[in-house]
Amino acid sequence: MDFKEAIIKELKKHVKLKEIPLEVPPDLEMGDFSFPCFVLAKEWKKSPNDIAEELEGMLKIPDGVREVEAKGPYLNFFVNKDELSKDVLKEVLTKKEKFGEGKKNHKHYLLEFFHGNTHKGVHIGHIRNMCLGSALANVMETAGYDIKRINYQGDIGPHVVKCLWGLKGKKAPSKDRMQWLGEIYIAANKKIKDNKKLEATIKEMTKKLYAGDKELVKKWKETRQWCLDEYDDFYKDFGVKFDTFYFESEMEQPGVKISHDLVKKKIAKEDEGALIIDFKDEVLGVFVLVTKEGYALYSAKDLGLAMQKMKDFKKIDKSIHLVGKEQELHFKQLFKTFELMKLDTKIPSHHLIYELVMLPEGKMSSRDGNVVLYPELRDKLYDTAKEEVKKRHKDWSAKRIEDSATNISYAALKFGMVSRENHRVMVFDWEKALDFEGDTGPYIQYAHARICSILRKWGKSVKKDIDYSLLEEEEEVALIKLMEDYPSVVAKAADDMKIHTIAHHLLAMARKLNEFYHARQILKEDEGFRDARLVLISAVKQVLENGLSLLGITAPEEM
Repeated sequence: MDFKEAIIKELKKHVKLKEIPLEVPPDLEMGDFSFPCFVLAKEWKKSPNDIAEELEGMLKIPDGVREVEAKGPYLNFFVNKDELSKDVLKEVLTKKEKFGEGKKNHKHYLLEFFHGNTHKGVHIGHIRNMCLGSALANVMETAGYDIKRINYQGDIGPHVVKCLWGLKGKKAPSKDRMQWLGEIYIAANKKIKDNKKLEATIKEMTKKLYAGDKELVKKWKETRQWCLDEYDDFYKDFGVKFDTFYFESEMEQPGVKISHDLVKKKIAKEDEGALIIDFKDEVLGVFVLVTKEGYALYSAKDLGLAMQKMKDFKKIDKSIHLVGKEQELHFKQLFKTFELMKLDTKIPSHHLIYELVMLPEGKMSSRDGNVVLYPELRDKLYDTAKEEVKKRHKDWSAKRIEDSATNISYAALKFGMVSRENHRVMVFDWEKALDFEGDTGPYIQYAHARICSILRKWGKSVKKDIDYSLLEEEEEVALIKLMEDYPSVVAKAADDMKIHTIAHHLLAMARKLNEFYHARQILKEDEGFRDARLVLISAVKQVLENGLSLLGITAPEEM
């Protein structure tokens, strides 16, 4: 039974609102659901308190609700706990890994994320993008959207040329060549910066690369492949699969052609040899498409990308670009260009902003002093997790310890990256991220492992025929309500594109489970309570597993 829908249906008989703002009170004593009567004060010309009392007398008690009570400006609904427990637990344990899935809504979304550049190392900012994008794709897919995971990578341009220039006379290592290229790029960039002679050299090399210089193209293709091979390993590490890969090098010529077409249509113009769109009157500045040397910038390539997407996908309800805030102006200019080109209805686009990632000063440093590279962060998390697992399980084999440390370190990393709103700057503290008692991925994993431990000790199948009325303690009711809310949390996270809400919901479940765990000795209780609580924790285990899976995190059975 959907108690919330039953309440909304009854309220709609008496209230003329497009949407009924039903809330969940912060305290169980205030009810299971609450209707704020403030929203009717203007229309009814009465105080919210009077409206609550009037509605209380008008409403027929909805199915599954045992009591309706006016309390100040709120109308509170108390559901029948027996029915609630039975409905929720049976649904979770029947649907299992499908619990939380929504109906297919036939909306076709392209989610473009990661955007790792070749010839540069993967840094902590890329990691946040990867974790957010992968989790959002999982959540939207689960909620019923048709999602295509797109990766648009920068594989050509001045950054590549700087790296190729810096490579001269150097011998490549046999492994970790992408990170090595990233270090070459950083060193080259420092030498070239503010050196007009070297800057001119890079400009000339860039022109040659775009013109197809055989030697440069050969070296570019070879080093590009090193990076793509290592990216494949990186995607495996994170358990991410992309449906389509696009590359800037593929969009360069189409971007130049489109830019010249825009000049003919008087949308763009030539200015000192460059092709631009002047948005000054709209406070968007100047959008440079093609340089005076004749090669396309990001702007023109993004136009080429948009046209390619329209060719490759028959229906696009939204094209989402998960890109950092520093590109906000670029996307405003790009989307305005889509409007002028009349593409905005064919490829409706959205810039999903994420903010910078920083680390506490002194916690970690990379070779250039301000960018934390992925291998450094990964190894630090893994080594720390491994030591912690060794302390707890001296009898475990080396393989078991390594697997557990890998699961824990990736949980710490992924959860840390998605648990804060994406538009806020985040500070990633690797020590806190690994805390088994903090607001972390490992904390939720540990809650799941605790349930597995109890079920292993029980060693038998969990009875299905239980007395649901026995599940009436505050922690038990709270856990059941959190499970009941899980599908709507997933649906809302997908619609709002806010993954942190799922992370917070799982934390709330883990906290409440630990309160319950410390208060009850399930296997030592009377048969009725024992069987009912075994069903309860089995359902909690399933929901934690489902939620962690959406975030790309493993739910281990032991830690």
